[in-house]
Amino acid sequence: MIDVQTDAKDNHSHNYNNDHATAAKKGRVAVVAITKHGLEIAGRLKSIMHDWDVYAPEKFRSEQVTSMMMEVKWYNEPSAVLIARLFSSYNALVCIFSLGAVIRMIAPHIRDKRSDPAVLVIDDAAKFVISALSGHLGGANALARLVARILNSTPVITTAADVNETIAVDLLGSEFGWRIDEASEHNITMLSAAMVNEEQIGIYQDAGERGWWSKELPKNVRIFNSMDELNASGLKALIITDRLIERDRYDELLARAVVYRPKSLVVGLGLHWDTSSDEIARGIEHTFKDARLSMHSIRCIATLERGYEVKGLKEFSERTGIPVEYYTKEQLASIQVPNPSTLVKMYEGTPSVAEAAALASASSKGGRDMEKDGEKGKAELVVEKRKFPPNLTVAVARINNI
Repeated sequence: MIDVQTDAKDNHSHNYNNDHATAAKKGRVAVVAITKHGLEIAGRLKSIMHDWDVYAPEKFRSEQVTSMMMEVKWYNEPSAVLIARLFSSYNALVCIFSLGAVIRMIAPHIRDKRSDPAVLVIDDAAKFVISALSGHLGGANALARLVARILNSTPVITTAADVNETIAVDLLGSEFGWRIDEASEHNITMLSAAMVNEEQIGIYQDAGERGWWSKELPKNVRIFNSMDELNASGLKALIITDRLIERDRYDELLARAVVYRPKSLVVGLGLHWDTSSDEIARGIEHTFKDARLSMHSIRCIATLERGYEVKGLKEFSERTGIPVEYYTKEQLASIQVPNPSTLVKMYEGTPSVAEAAALASASSKGGRDMEKDGEKGKAELVVEKRKFPPNLTVAVARINNI
């Protein structure tokens, strides 16, 4: 097993909470039109994308500017004031007016690519759809292509990775919920430049989905079978793992690498009706620290369906954004585990809760046939049950998608 420890935050803090909360954020799109033609274009978008909000000046309310019946949010304030308000409350803005005007309006509010919304600009004749801000992380590039298809327009995208059809370092695995480890965020720009400049880059992956790149890999990208081989190569690197990387051993590699955390781990919990949220947090943190696993890779919690809600578990899930899956005692009793308990069976109706729940959930996501335990690709119990008195048991299983 790779010994990994890139960031002390992975061990002792709740920074992994933001992971799931961000993923759960609801997408909202605002379309802003300031001319009659722009409002007609907005109507074409609204006819397809019904949940998008359309904003237009109040002066057009009484005019028959479009034959389409649609809900419009009319405004009287200056457009710059409206844009400032929408910039902080929507995930994407589609502005149907000049690029220069949009730049001047959004410039005072731009902060960083992790929080800024996607911004598109469409000309008054709908000839071009320009991805103006947050092309990758914000999704403006993908949104520009969608809008261009609806309007039969030309998408204008200037991001180098998209233009050159190579790997976008800051988006790798985003469709699967992967995140970049904070300790390697400062290397994103360096790796992105190396990728588009076709420098030799190495990739090592030992967890997570394999389908992150559907085409043939770029010629400058090389796959490595071990961290040691990648380390010895001297290449800039992309590392996909749910393990903590030992800095003393791989310090030089980490200085030239971006580390991705796939959602590959399921935490199985056995608990009591009065187990608190803090007890759950401490138990998981200690388990992951000792097993040298990244809490950023937690996909979900799995446990026994008891017929009532455990308040502490509900609070933990709400606080962290980590979802909870429930299994019946019959489902859990059918799972073979390394540490069955007659005492647990007496009280819970199944010989195992934590281990069985972790395996049941990981199996359902990794495609394991639970009746054919010998088959390659079955879920892997990476941490057998650990007891945390008085009433908490933790186990961890890995979803095998490799």
